[in-house]
Amino acid sequence: MKNSIKSGIFGVCVGDALGVPVEFRSREQLKRSPVTRMRAMGTHRQPSGTWSDDSSLTLCIAESLSNGYDLEDIALKFLQWYNEEIWTPHGKVFDIGIATRQAIYRISKGVIPQLCGGTTEFDNGNGSLMRILPLLFYIKDFPIEKRFDRVKEVSSITHGHIRSVISCFIYLEFLIEILNKSTKIEAYKKMQIKVKYFLDNHPICSQNEMDFFDRILKNDISTYPEDEIKSSGYVLHSLEASLWCFLNSESYSEAVLKAVNLGEDTDTTGAITGGIAGIYYGFENIPEEWISELVRKDEIEKLCSKLENN
Repeated sequence: MKNSIKSGIFGVCVGDALGVPVEFRSREQLKRSPVTRMRAMGTHRQPSGTWSDDSSLTLCIAESLSNGYDLEDIALKFLQWYNEEIWTPHGKVFDIGIATRQAIYRISKGVIPQLCGGTTEFDNGNGSLMRILPLLFYIKDFPIEKRFDRVKEVSSITHGHIRSVISCFIYLEFLIEILNKSTKIEAYKKMQIKVKYFLDNHPICSQNEMDFFDRILKNDISTYPEDEIKSSGYVLHSLEASLWCFLNSESYSEAVLKAVNLGEDTDTTGAITGGIAGIYYGFENIPEEWISELVRKDEIEKLCSKLENN
């Protein structure tokens, strides 16, 4: 567990930082010039090792949870980040999703956290999935009903639609099986059985909504060809792509480079994939040269220790 916190959080940050310089580039462009290491400049004109809002909000949740579970405090941390008070890589916010910006505005106006996230079908960007990983370490021993409720609350701070909530739930349920030392395939199959049973017995959404998850829950996402895997900012695309990259790789570096080189929302696909691969392969499997370039790595390490000791 101790090593898993550090592995997971560094996994997210490193995957994110690899993707930042090539965000919005097409898959075709990246096939011609693939990412193989940390790069500088690029899309956001940032130094090498710079992570984005994905890691910032992940670190906000980790810091909040290191003092126990308090939804209002998590929301406040998001607001503090947006106001450039905490967890920016270089003292300013250079990347933020529309839905997250709107939610943080509602937080600033005193709306209760669970009601700050958008709830329409068009509010299903990947902004809650990209930051949800630290919640794993708080909920992992809870009964599944309570796990789902906590995931719903934390997702809904910025993304309240049930599709975003279920995407976060699937991700963390898969990670629980990884934490329990299952093999990749075992973890995937156990997650499928567990999540399908839960959703079938807790009518939290329509059958039509459930059908969106068939490729992950009823089929085997790892068997789809690459051209059927999308890597946009849509939450379902991000979840499918991250599972696909992880299940079709044999190391941390292979998984995150596969994710980033899918193109489009490269930092987020890298971050989500990196969280899974970090926990599965361990911190020692993340290339040292990537960690050494990571901005604020010492402070991230201190935060991991704080969360471990809570």
